[in-house]
Amino acid sequence: MRSTPTSLALTLAIGAILAGGCRARGGDSTASDSTAAAGGATAATVPIACAPDNGGLTLPSGFCATVFADSIGHARHITVSSDGTVYVNTWSGEYYGKDKPHAGGFLVALRDTTGDGRADVVARFGDSVQSGGHGGTGIALHGGSLYAESNDKILKYALPAGSLTPTAAPEVVVDSLPLSGDHPMHPFVIDSKGGLYMSSGSASNACQVRDRKAGSPGHDPCTELETRGGIWRYEAEKTGQHFSKNERYATGIRNAVGIAADASGQVYSTQHGRDQLAELWPKLYTPVQGQNFPAEELLEIKKDADFGWPTCYFDSTQAKLVLAPEYGGDGGKKIGDCATKQAPAAYFPAHWAPDALLFYYGTNFPAQYKGGAFIAFHGSWNRAPGPQGGYNVVFVPFTGGMASKEYQVFADGFAGGKKEPGKAAFRPAGLAVGPDGTLYIGDDVHGRIWRVMYGGSAVPSPAAPAAPAATDTSTLTAPSAAIPVRAAAKAAGITPAMVALGDSIFHGQVANGTCTACHGSDAKGTPLAPDLTDNTWLWSDGSYKAIVKTITEGVPAPKEHRGVMPPMGGVQLTPAQVSAVGGYVFALSHQGA
Repeated sequence: MRSTPTSLALTLAIGAILAGGCRARGGDSTASDSTAAAGGATAATVPIACAPDNGGLTLPSGFCATVFADSIGHARHITVSSDGTVYVNTWSGEYYGKDKPHAGGFLVALRDTTGDGRADVVARFGDSVQSGGHGGTGIALHGGSLYAESNDKILKYALPAGSLTPTAAPEVVVDSLPLSGDHPMHPFVIDSKGGLYMSSGSASNACQVRDRKAGSPGHDPCTELETRGGIWRYEAEKTGQHFSKNERYATGIRNAVGIAADASGQVYSTQHGRDQLAELWPKLYTPVQGQNFPAEELLEIKKDADFGWPTCYFDSTQAKLVLAPEYGGDGGKKIGDCATKQAPAAYFPAHWAPDALLFYYGTNFPAQYKGGAFIAFHGSWNRAPGPQGGYNVVFVPFTGGMASKEYQVFADGFAGGKKEPGKAAFRPAGLAVGPDGTLYIGDDVHGRIWRVMYGGSAVPSPAAPAAPAATDTSTLTAPSAAIPVRAAAKAAGITPAMVALGDSIFHGQVANGTCTACHGSDAKGTPLAPDLTDNTWLWSDGSYKAIVKTITEGVPAPKEHRGVMPPMGGVQLTPAQVSAVGGYVFALSHQGA
């Protein structure tokens, strides 16, 4: 799918709007996911002054944004009631480096009672750390109740009229949801008939016998698919349901974090494509192919459909599903039974991580947005050593129920100066529409919620398509300034030449090194992998010899982080290059010795 970056084509019109304030136009009495009438005060219709910089976002001409809320926790999915109350599910745990969660419940209610576009009422409720909770991703409103994922359950909270938050304990709609492995979240959508469609993401990357181990074949059959890697259907109005393989609705979906229904009730989801084709199968894929395959996907969910994971992946250059190397694939030529699998409705650049999906039916935005889909891309980690991608919100036009072959970048700038998972300022993870048709975008790094509105002239024609992400080298990390070789490193036999070579490999300038993807360009760590600068070691005594051994063998089962490290980071290094990377890491961690 090609990109049409309207977000990059700002004109003087937006400057005029921002200078005079931006008033949200129109309204929407059928806001998405907004069937609950929570009651309470309704904000007066007053001009809303947007932030001069739109809260850091770049938007198309005519649009502006306020920072509706900030620092509310790791905000995941969002839903908005008919009175404009915004409900957010937040999460904690290893996905965020096991940082300290906020005080109070993981569910957050936000209300703007002054009409200035900013929440002045913030209330937390639901499970907390103290009650054993970890929060969750999925959240929705239906039939006067709020539904939310919490740990291994989907809970239903009654919302009494006039109450901002529930006053009674929740009921359990479905329990015993799987939590192990790579994708423990359970986003869901509820259609107008009360069908609750929920994702159960895969526990592994590609259902290998040895997960993320180079050359390891796939389990055949992949029994993981009995309870993972698909969409399950339950009844929203029924309590006491138990998760099992019997309720599986569609399969072959590695990780469907974004999930939504259009106006007809048709359910769609996004799919995170598999990782590490080049790292795990270097004889079949080049590093550049690994950065750009497979595509991320938008799927039209049909009962009993099979979308191909793990035996297939979508090759965007051929625009078709091809056989995965774990199941006899040869680098993209063989198709096998992938010809019988369900192709996506639309596709996007690899590894962008689509984390939220929303169909827009509001009246605040120009008419060309109605019926189309917004997708929030959380941002990649595994495009190293090339530039990372995503960290934006795109719009996909729909015509006659069909997705366009082109998408438009709608909102950008979330990451700030660094498009890296551990360095990005913000990462979009949630989308919702208010009853007035304004768009809410949530971030799960610092817990910011933006409110985006339209208040100007018609949006200009889209700009020319952008160059493919693979050719953009603006965010490639350069080797750091020379790392001094201190006494401890010299005593271990490490030389300045070794450290310089290791630095270049670490930053992807030599041998297509992928280290920065997980450890960060400054080596100070991310939720995927540890800090290499603090001289704290999880797998050895921290000696130079032990570091080289860990690099050589990889880390198949991390102790404190969620990023599995293949041997040599998944690239082919000579013994001298492995020694150089080990020397660089040792020198980096012994700057005081």
